[in-house]
Amino acid sequence: MTDSPATRCGYVAIVGRPNVGKSTLLNHILGQKLAITSRKPQTTRHNMLGIKTEGAVQAVYVDTPGMHKNSDKALNRYMNKTASAALKDVDVVIFVVDRTKWTEEDQMVLERVQYVTGPLIVALNKTDRIEDKSALMPHLSWLQEQLPNAQIIPISAQQGHNLEALEKVIADHLPENEHFFPEDQITDRSSRFLAAELVREKIMRQLGAELPYQITVEIEQFKQQGKTLHIHALILVERDGQKKIIIGDKGERIKRIGSDARRDMEVLFDSKVMLNLWVKVKGGWSDDERALRSLGYGDL
Repeated sequence: MTDSPATRCGYVAIVGRPNVGKSTLLNHILGQKLAITSRKPQTTRHNMLGIKTEGAVQAVYVDTPGMHKNSDKALNRYMNKTASAALKDVDVVIFVVDRTKWTEEDQMVLERVQYVTGPLIVALNKTDRIEDKSALMPHLSWLQEQLPNAQIIPISAQQGHNLEALEKVIADHLPENEHFFPEDQITDRSSRFLAAELVREKIMRQLGAELPYQITVEIEQFKQQGKTLHIHALILVERDGQKKIIIGDKGERIKRIGSDARRDMEVLFDSKVMLNLWVKVKGGWSDDERALRSLGYGDL
């Protein structure tokens, strides 16, 4: 009789500068949309756990905000602190970088992960978009010199290329442990949190460069009535002009944000959804530590 494999379980932090594809990577590994994504940097503001259980292995991924240099505002300081804290208590760290692009912010993350004592993986993302493949080898050699203990794995989070190889390396590094979560649980976050994030994603995707960072979403009602889930979401902005941008001409833009968010919610919650959105001006919230705490941004 063969022994069944030992159960393994551990925490895996996904770190990197803004916009390198950390949340896209998490969604592809989980096989469903959990973390919100947009082309706008700093889309992710909170650490969120994504849990994947496959047989004897449970990997608990920590999706972190992008580490960035601008820390003038309380919100930016919160995001950097949140990302750095994730490095402390994990079993594996994945440092995501974007092809051969290298910025001051990548360097800043590199300087943090250099001190990681456990297993470190560099996920070289978006490799499907590298036109000049000859530039890749010198960059890989340079990365290996900077982080001699790291394993470097080229991937494409968007296309799902080479993610099996990445997951295999992660599984090999996880300690023998009982599983921390039930096998059907995929996140530690509440449905209310996920609903708020989906609304925020649609706003960021609709507005792109027009949108200031000073925007957050609060869920005021989340109630299942019969077969329908009723969700009331409040979009907070800092100025009247921002409110007008989100509502759009004759309310067209907020309608589109609502219908896009509702479609994703119906898939995520497996229910018919009635979504109501409101926009409210709350001046200075993104630089007010008390206001941030009341909006769920933890200890600053």
